[in-house]
Amino acid sequence: MNGLARFLMVSGIAIFAVGLLVYLASKSGLPFGRLPGDISWSGKSVKVFAPITSMIVVSLILTVILNLVSKFGGK
Repeated sequence: MNGLARFLMVSGIAIFAVGLLVYLASKSGLPFGRLPGDISWSGKSVKVFAPITSMIVVSLILTVILNLVSKFGGK
């Protein structure tokens, strides 16, 4: 149970940190969701939004952060 408790606490902190970053990004005026390559299509009763470029940028940032953490994290 000790491992599960630690996992849940770390997961909660990570979700809070991501939420805080999203909140701060929205307040700072970053154009995530409106970058070139983000697809938005509206029909009469359907709205489709695929933030392809924004997700690539987020993926690259997370990859760099996780690589730095794994390199300097001691394991």
